[in-house]
Amino acid sequence: MATVTKKELVARIAAQTGQTKVVTKDILQRFLDEIISELAQGNRLEFREFGVFETKERDPRRAQNPRTLEKVDVPAKRVVKFKVGRMMRKRVTDEFGGTAS
Repeated sequence: MATVTKKELVARIAAQTGQTKVVTKDILQRFLDEIISELAQGNRLEFREFGVFETKERDPRRAQNPRTLEKVDVPAKRVVKFKVGRMMRKRVTDEFGGTAS
């Protein structure tokens, strides 16, 4: 399994579209910044067939430090959730010979 960086994605997209890497990187970064901005405002982002990004409130809870076994309070927080879309699920499971769950 390989790790693909933003730089590598920029190079691929630039080659496929004929745009410069500078323009492609700027567009990709603006896209990512907009996703972050919308999620920070509590908005839901839906990309058909790809998936849905949304935020969810996590309730406060009691946890335990595994080393000291000390009980600690974990405050409520907002987390980002991603639900995989149909096309992504199919492509990823087909690539690994698995079945969709």
